[in-house]
Parts: sequence; C-alpha cells; structure tokens
Amino acid sequence: MQAKSPIGIFDSGYGGLTVFKSIVQQLPQYDYLYLGDNARSPYGPRSFDTVYEYTWQCVQWFFAQGCPLVILACNTASAKALRTIQQQDLPKMPDSGNRVLGVIRPTTEIIGQFSQTGKVGILGTKGTVTSNSYPIEIEKFWPQLQVFQQACPMWVPLVENNEHNSAGADFFVQEYLQQLLAQDAAIDTLLLACTHYPLLQQKIQQYAPTGTRIVSQGDIVANSLVDYLQRHPQMEHRISKHALRHFYTTDDTRSFDEQASVFYGTAVQSQHVSLV
Repeated sequence: MQAKSPIGIFDSGYGGLTVFKSIVQQLPQYDYLYLGDNARSPYGPRSFDTVYEYTWQCVQWFFAQGCPLVILACNTASAKALRTIQQQDLPKMPDSGNRVLGVIRPTTEIIGQFSQTGKVGILGTKGTVTSNSYPIEIEKFWPQLQVFQQACPMWVPLVENNEHNSAGADFFVQEYLQQLLAQDAAIDTLLLACTHYPLLQQKIQQYAPTGTRIVSQGDIVANSLVDYLQRHPQMEHRISKHALRHFYTTDDTRSFDEQASVFYGTAVQSQHVSLV
C-alpha cells in the first residue's frame, strides 16, 4: 500500500534522517517519504544557484508523489534554496496549497532560550556559514544575542565514512571548537547547524568547556512541525495517516541502506530514483 499524501522529508544525503527520526517519534501516525540526493551530495560546498536548482528539482519530485508538505531537513538547502522556493516558485504554481518548510527558522526562534551569556556559536558546513542565514534569522528573534560561526568541513566526511568515533574525529572536533571559542571564550551554547553533527555530539560535548549547552535540531524541528500542523488543520487533514515510511535515494540503494541505518537508528530499505 503506497502512501497517497505523505509528508516529504528531504536532505542532500543522510543527515536529514536524524531529523526524520525525531519527527517520526513525535508524529508516528503520518505517512512519510524520505529522499536523499546522495548522487549529488554534499551540497555544502556548492554555489547558491546549484543548491537551489537541485533542491527545487527534488521538491517538485515530492509534489509529483503527492506530498502536500515538504520539510527541507538540510541546513544547506534551507539556507540557500528555501527563501527562493517559498517566495518565487510556490506562488507560480497552481493553487495547490503545497508548502515547503526548513530547519533554520524553528531553531532560531528558540535558540536564545539556551544561553546565559548571550553568546551563541554556530557549527555548520561552509555553505551554511557563508550564507549568514543563522545570524540574520537570530537577529529577528533575539537581537541581543551575539552570534559566532565556525565552518566544520571535515565533520560530514567523517560521519559519512563512519569515522565519527575514531581518533581522527577527536582531532577535527577539537580543532573546530578551538577556532570557534577563540572568537569569544564566553560562548556557552553551541548549535549543531548540520543534521550530520548529532553523531558527533558526544565528542563535541567532551571537548567543549564544562557547562556548554549543545543544541541539536531533531527535536526542535519535530516540535515545530507538531505546532505547524495544529495551526494549519487544512494541511493536517490532507496528510494520509497509515504510519508508512518510504525511503528513496538518487544513488546506490545498498550503500544508502547501510549508511542510513546509522543515522535513522533502525534498518532502512530504500528505492532508487533518477531525477535527470
């Protein structure tokens, strides 16, 4: 039995599965499609135009599968593509009422609740950091906060090569944390602004100063989706509810299934989809 009106969960690869896992835990009754664009990942180093082009192509695929709501469970896609999709593409579509949401706004709405010093560090991919999406959005909700950013280009490869528990991971976790804290030693809250990074959270906590608050996005995004569906009953009624989950990848399914189980926490069986 195929899901007829599922929620779409998108990521450039595997990281969005950490968000998907939290969403399913809080909203198990809905149907879901997950798509990882693994054939073209990582998105982090790519230009704004390329990330937008790839993301919009994937969003249209979700719409074609009957998804009325798509969650960009990817910080890079949320930073580089979401605004254009929401402001330019969706208004041009037939009046379907379809919506696309991201992970940045839900996080920035509450990030100030975690900091005592008013100084927050953002750990993300180069693409997310250079977009300045987090400082811009945090300013809207928490203008009193000071925001510091650090790109961590080696963390995603470490996680995707299953090296996140290795000694090499310790080196790169320490290196990027030192670079961030060199900007201001009073940073007391670290936001993991990449959905891969929860797999490194234990090491990040180990090397962060005592008392540092580590904030990951899975539960935040899940809570935000619960709230969104409560506030938009017309959308909630459109989503089918058979507790079905289907996984798709643009790359090799065997490799995807093996890696995805690490992020999702249980075995995954995917299907291949070609977008070109």
